[in-house]
Amino acid sequence: MTSAARLRRALGTHWYAWTMTAPVVLVIGVIIGYPLVRGAFLSLTDADEANVARDIGVNHIPATYHFTGLDNYRAVLTDGVFWGRLGWTATWTVACVTLTFTIGLALASLLNRTLRGRTFYRLALILPWAIPAFISVFTWRMLYNEKNGLLNKVLAGGGIDTVPWLNDPSWAKLSVIAVNVWLGVPFMLVALLGGLQSIPGELHEAAETDGASPWQRFVHITVPGLRAVSSTVILLSTIWTFNMFPVIFLLTRGGPGDATEILVTYAYRLSFVDSPRDFSASATWGVLILLLLSLAAVVHRRALRKQGEEW
Repeated sequence: MTSAARLRRALGTHWYAWTMTAPVVLVIGVIIGYPLVRGAFLSLTDADEANVARDIGVNHIPATYHFTGLDNYRAVLTDGVFWGRLGWTATWTVACVTLTFTIGLALASLLNRTLRGRTFYRLALILPWAIPAFISVFTWRMLYNEKNGLLNKVLAGGGIDTVPWLNDPSWAKLSVIAVNVWLGVPFMLVALLGGLQSIPGELHEAAETDGASPWQRFVHITVPGLRAVSSTVILLSTIWTFNMFPVIFLLTRGGPGDATEILVTYAYRLSFVDSPRDFSASATWGVLILLLLSLAAVVHRRALRKQGEEW
């Protein structure tokens, strides 16, 4: 059977599925596909705000930028700025994912037990997830205010000096990590709680009957039972944290100086903040970010495949 015949057969058999998915594929192609291709193209040029096509009144000025090949990539990868931002972005991502996973697992383990007010605690812990991120970040920004923030007022009440939460590089890094962890724990909690509830209770009962300690039951039953869920939520959290633009931009705008600048906020700065706006460099950073996250996804897929073979 030829390829055309197989295609016609597939369309004839699954025409309803193709009809339902076609609008989604079209929307994704327009919203994601075109900007992605356009960004990859601009990364191979010298486009900036002075040479792109634009309209001034009724006059149209055509684009005059040129194709430069891989020059932008060579420039970025040989620049210490990229590696410095990458180092902090990796540190920020590892710290946030580790803390959110650890806290989420601890809270999920507590809420998986029978205790009074469990429903209330679940709602309270999920609340940060229900609040729009920009509102949460602005609230934390007010709490971190060096002169009038609630946190420093509480410290002052205890006789502790004012802390420059967002004005000192080290404190600013700790502050943005704390906010992102606060925002990320509810997702980890919900996902891991679902994973815990899918583990048969008979396994824990049998292990307890055989004299296994709580720690042994956790290591030999809970951890293996959560392996698939854990790997998935860690990958998703890594991607989200790596690209967590709102927390960094709205809380510190990458400051003080460039202490909390991550890759995605620097790419935004090149295209929308700095003058002249450098669209080609910004697109180059965006493509490199995509490649790094794609590499993480490939590693995750291979790890899952290896786990499946071991099981």
